[in-house]
Order: sequence, then C-alpha cells, then structure tokens
Amino acid sequence: MKKFFIISVLFFGIVFMFTDKIGAQMNNNFTEVRAEHILVGTQKEALEIKKQIENREITFEDAAKKYSKCPSKANGGDLGYFAKGMMVKEFETAAFEAQEGTITNPVQTQFGWHLIKVVDKK
Repeated sequence: MKKFFIISVLFFGIVFMFTDKIGAQMNNNFTEVRAEHILVGTQKEALEIKKQIENREITFEDAAKKYSKCPSKANGGDLGYFAKGMMVKEFETAAFEAQEGTITNPVQTQFGWHLIKVVDKK
C-alpha cells in the first residue's frame, strides 16, 4: 500500500508539472525565458550566421563565441533566465514569442542585430 501511494504521488506530481508547463505554453503565461544570443552589426551578418547554424556548419554557441559583439559570447551567448521588463522591448518580445529550441530571425534593437535561441521557458 505504501509503495502504491509513493508511486501515485510521483506519477501525479510529474503529470501536474507536465500539464502546468503545457498550459503555460498554450496561454503564453511564461514569466521567465532562458536564452542565448548573438549580437552583430548588420542584418546581413545575422542572416549569414543563421544560415551557417541551420546548415550545421557551426553550433549556435560556437557562432556566439566567434561572431558576437556582446560580452556574453564568452559563455556561448548564454544570458541565463530573464523576466519581462529586463530586456529591450524588441528583444523581449522575440524571446517570449519564440518556441523553445528555435532560433529567431534577426531582431533589431538599439544595440544591433540579434539572433536569439530560446533554451527554456518557465
């Protein structure tokens, strides 16, 4: 009986965590995003880098280290988790709207052109 109870608790806990995340995805109710980015000077550069990544010539992280003008390049472009209101609006909008595991089209901000890879949402 005790074993059944523990398994039930674990199962329902996992189901709850899974359904909670699916519900947040459907309603876009995420409060934080973990993203990596590459910052370059022109849209053309961003598009060329994205093509290299999509063609598997280079990983996103290695491209960030090689091409990005942001200090986060030392960490493969990893910005960690951030909440709404912490990034410039164009960047925030793109990051919160993108699906996990995807790379956005180039996003222009006052700092330049960004490729954003969404790693996780919570």
